[in-house]
Amino acid sequence: MTLLVRSRECHAVGQQPFEVVERKGIGHPDTICDAVAEHISQQLCRYYLQHFDHVLHHNVDKVLLCGGAARPTFGGGEVLARIEIYLAGLATTQVGDKSIPVAEIAIEACREWLQENLSELDVAQQVRIHSKLRPGSHGLTELFLRGSSLPLANDTSCGVGFAPLTDLESLVLAVERRLNEPALKRLHPELGSDVKVMGVRRSDDIELTVACAIVSRHVPDLAAYLAAKDLVVQLVLATAAQTTKLHVSVIVNAEDVPERGELFLTVTGTSAEAGDDGEVGRGNRANGLITPYRPMTLEAAAGKNPVNHVRKLYNLAAGRMAEALVELLPQVQDASCVLVSRIGERIDEPQATDIELGLDDPSQAESLTPRVIEIARSVLQNLPRLQRGLLEGTVTVF
Repeated sequence: MTLLVRSRECHAVGQQPFEVVERKGIGHPDTICDAVAEHISQQLCRYYLQHFDHVLHHNVDKVLLCGGAARPTFGGGEVLARIEIYLAGLATTQVGDKSIPVAEIAIEACREWLQENLSELDVAQQVRIHSKLRPGSHGLTELFLRGSSLPLANDTSCGVGFAPLTDLESLVLAVERRLNEPALKRLHPELGSDVKVMGVRRSDDIELTVACAIVSRHVPDLAAYLAAKDLVVQLVLATAAQTTKLHVSVIVNAEDVPERGELFLTVTGTSAEAGDDGEVGRGNRANGLITPYRPMTLEAAAGKNPVNHVRKLYNLAAGRMAEALVELLPQVQDASCVLVSRIGERIDEPQATDIELGLDDPSQAESLTPRVIEIARSVLQNLPRLQRGLLEGTVTVF
């Protein structure tokens, strides 16, 4: 493994005069696609392990959501056209003379996730699911099997990660999670799951623009709708007070024009009901955020197999590597890592690792390098633990 350790005088993103961060919540059409793809992968893994004692080759990372049509009204409303979800990608469908019901597993996994996470959506009546999964290429399948005892990288690619989160990054993540807490939804079912948070920081001032779908049958009139928006403001500011000392202001559903009846009012709690489409990879990165002021990769992690797909494993491992460097080395104020694979080689031995350290004194980099290498190798040696977390669903990628 080629490992490069670089330093710079510490001018972290959180210390810059301007920063932008975004998160698409669990009910956003793009995040729905990410979550569905990941749940399908987990269910396939469980089937493969149960019937064949090891995970077989699959990458079910091409989910497309085509929005439906709806007519929300205060106190009610109806869905006029179903949401269409297309499941595409690769999966092992045959082992010897044993057929694997991949389509059935995928459709049931999709239905299961929707029912468990989008409580206002009637999946049976308002969603139509199509499976377009097909067997993988012979070459990649053979590569997967060759690496069953020691996983071999399935692609020549890279992953990136950074730590720690800035105040703005932490706040954007915390706000969406607060607004989509199951306990909050039970108390306030009028708050839909389609939440998007855009954060802009100018020096020490943060402005959040929050889009939060309001569920029509739980708000009898405009006053109730506006009260729901006020509740969102209160929840956001309370979360901010617990997360950052910076000044925070918030605008909710900025596109609303109440006098013209233009509101973010939905029947199901998601804009997917009304023509808003979604696709895997168009939203949050593996750490749950969209961070244009940070290193990012375009490839999605969701739905890719957790055994040897480096576009999944390396994005997560790079983040953990950065976190470990900041936690274990007091001299390091922030860190970013890039891991580069080569197809067919061991996943725990990237062909290149680039680590940039934010230091108050850049001259410390040379003396820190042996310890940095030790920490990096430790994270890579712990990839099996990361794989288990993905298999069990305790590690998320959206």
